[in-house]
Amino acid sequence: MNFAKLIPPQGVKVLSSTSSKKRLLCEIGELAEATYDLTASEVVEALLAREALGPTGVGHGVALPHARMEALSEVCGLFVLLEKPVDFGSVDRQPVDIAFSLFAPEDAGVEHLKALALVSRTLRDNAVCSKLRANPNPGTLYTILTEAHNVKAA
Repeated sequence: MNFAKLIPPQGVKVLSSTSSKKRLLCEIGELAEATYDLTASEVVEALLAREALGPTGVGHGVALPHARMEALSEVCGLFVLLEKPVDFGSVDRQPVDIAFSLFAPEDAGVEHLKALALVSRTLRDNAVCSKLRANPNPGTLYTILTEAHNVKAA
């Protein structure tokens, strides 16, 4: 599992003005529709249902909203950098400015867990997050994400 397989370049977006957690999830839904031809409202509904089980804000300004989607055949992801952090109900009560969403088929099993572990491990690295926060360009963000994994794998 690697980032280049998990997320396409068009699956990276910088948001300049998102006012709330729900609005962020709606933006992710719209990006999922544009990138993976999923229905935005179904994506948002699935993400909100997952959030109802417990917030996916993992701390240090990072959130990992994820959901299972019937329409998918493989695990895929989206990355969003927020120029203005939003309250996400994170475990450390810090606002979120980095969100990586994962979507998996209903029966994904271990592939979904491998992808979640990869993303979690990468975004726990303060140096990677600092680089992401310092580069509000989608192309650069994609390069940072894909290279971060390659460096760790070496």
